[in-house]
Amino acid sequence: MSKEKTISLIKRGCIYAGNLLLVLLGAVSILICRSIAWMFDTWPNLSMDELMFQIRAPLNGTNQGMIWDYIGFCVPAAAGTFFILVILMIAVRRRKKFYHILIAADLAVSVILLAGGIYVMWNRLDIGNYAANNSTYSEFIDNHYVDPANTALTFPDDKRNLIYIYLESMEATYSSTENGGAFADDYIPELADLAQENEDFSGNETALNGGYSLTGATWTMGALFAQTTGLPLSIPIEENSMDTQESFLPGVTALGDILADQGYTQTFMIGSDAVFGGRSLYFTEHGNYDIEDYYYFRNLGKFPEDYRVWWGFEDAKLFEYAKEKLTELGSQSQPFNFTMLTVDTHFEDGYECQLCDGKYGDNTYANVISCSSRQVSEFVRWIQQQDFYENTTIVISGDHPTMDSDFCEDIDPDYNRKVYTAYINSAVEPADSQWRREYSTFDSLPTTLASLGVEIDGNRLGLGTNLFSDEMTLVELYGTDAISEELSKRSELLDELTSDIDEDSVALKVREGRAPIASAEIQITDPVSGAAQIAISDLENTETGIASVSAAIWTAEDQRDVLWVQATEQADGSYLAEFNLYEPGFVSESYNLDVYLTDDLGDQYCISSTTGAFWQQCGFPNGAG
Repeated sequence: MSKEKTISLIKRGCIYAGNLLLVLLGAVSILICRSIAWMFDTWPNLSMDELMFQIRAPLNGTNQGMIWDYIGFCVPAAAGTFFILVILMIAVRRRKKFYHILIAADLAVSVILLAGGIYVMWNRLDIGNYAANNSTYSEFIDNHYVDPANTALTFPDDKRNLIYIYLESMEATYSSTENGGAFADDYIPELADLAQENEDFSGNETALNGGYSLTGATWTMGALFAQTTGLPLSIPIEENSMDTQESFLPGVTALGDILADQGYTQTFMIGSDAVFGGRSLYFTEHGNYDIEDYYYFRNLGKFPEDYRVWWGFEDAKLFEYAKEKLTELGSQSQPFNFTMLTVDTHFEDGYECQLCDGKYGDNTYANVISCSSRQVSEFVRWIQQQDFYENTTIVISGDHPTMDSDFCEDIDPDYNRKVYTAYINSAVEPADSQWRREYSTFDSLPTTLASLGVEIDGNRLGLGTNLFSDEMTLVELYGTDAISEELSKRSELLDELTSDIDEDSVALKVREGRAPIASAEIQITDPVSGAAQIAISDLENTETGIASVSAAIWTAEDQRDVLWVQATEQADGSYLAEFNLYEPGFVSESYNLDVYLTDDLGDQYCISSTTGAFWQQCGFPNGAG
């Protein structure tokens, strides 16, 4: 091939590549703009904190309808743009004037769309301020935090029991406007009655009151942490990744720590996996709670091993098991703290169980919320009939406002959404029964202790205030906007409390895709003698160095025939491990293979897992022949 022809081909290839890039730019600009429009249409009041949560949160529980809604809104427009541009490029490729106009128009429109989309997103999410706050220190937490470990707490001689019921995504918002909610229908009439009959700190008003869910407390683990420590869960890793750690902020004194020191028996019961988000780690480390979750009850044989709905099992079962546990705890002489978390009302649209009556037709989430209200009320009425109730305080609280994409989309933006709150059978009454309090979920820690009859020196713990006292809350002093602004910034206290979080733990690196990985296969080199080898290649993410590579092979289900072999590095950076098929006495031709890498820091990773049949390597599909 001549030099001129080669140059011509290269030029033509560059032109085609450039055209493809321009077409892709046009399609991507449409996709991004449509995605931004869909995002703000789905979450009209989206904040940067919430966006970061949505991006990093797992998809479990997200309904397929929302995913398909995104695809239907965004993908056809982008795909249509791509094909239209391709057709136009082909049509005018020999007409230089129109070709150049098309290129210029495509480039200009794409840049304008991208710039406009970024501008809208930047301003609506206040990204500049968010970025600045994440690198700016504030003394707000440092100056206002009251450490429970250094505060005098006086318990009554006859310690009261505590039943703390966290309701997933439950808001006072769901009540009717007549009751202070935001809807024409009252979706939670039973819960509204409980709050109005007891204490939600609404003073002399009948409108429901509740706590604001502030920065660091807007997802489940953050909410549990905030209500039991009075602090935001501001950590340097993804919000639900505390289960990758060996400890959960050991320097914090939580409600569970305080009650454990007073001899309380403590239980945390949920219908999902308690490990998720670090919940099991937190409640075990801070109060030595007995953890009773989906796997606990499955192992007890409460339901078939393959039974699983929603996040584990439905709340109808949870309340049934809770009654059994409370009957057991109520017969003991020790005071108890029984904490539970519901799940049916989780976004997206919740889970309709057999108890839901479908009153609201196609409005699935309304049906689930209404069903939850009835179940919680029935559960509380049952507790009130038990002998132990006389000396028991019940706290009911939503964990955080719902993240459901559309249930609250028509609510007036000026309406203040608060989590549902009710204190039942408290040992004390508010100092001023006429005062409608403004408070956040940080106030739960001292208020819960006060409801047990605990005298708190200064009436403040964490960032919270005892709502039964006449002390002003931080919300009443500063307002939610000012507090949220300060909580978005860094704090020396939180830096100290989170200093032992390992951002490079093995579990976290695996979850985030930063752990070493490889490809591995078994190769039989001599079927007669049984000589075989494990070829390990395509190693990635090995920046911390490789100390050793080994493999485990087994065929028996109980791994009784497991064979461990050491691999050696080859000149090309791959690894080989040799073994003999006949020596370990494998019981089956179908094998399981796990390959492990130990890095120079001493951390071990499973870098490859595979299954197969030995003799298929030799071309014998059903054995050695």
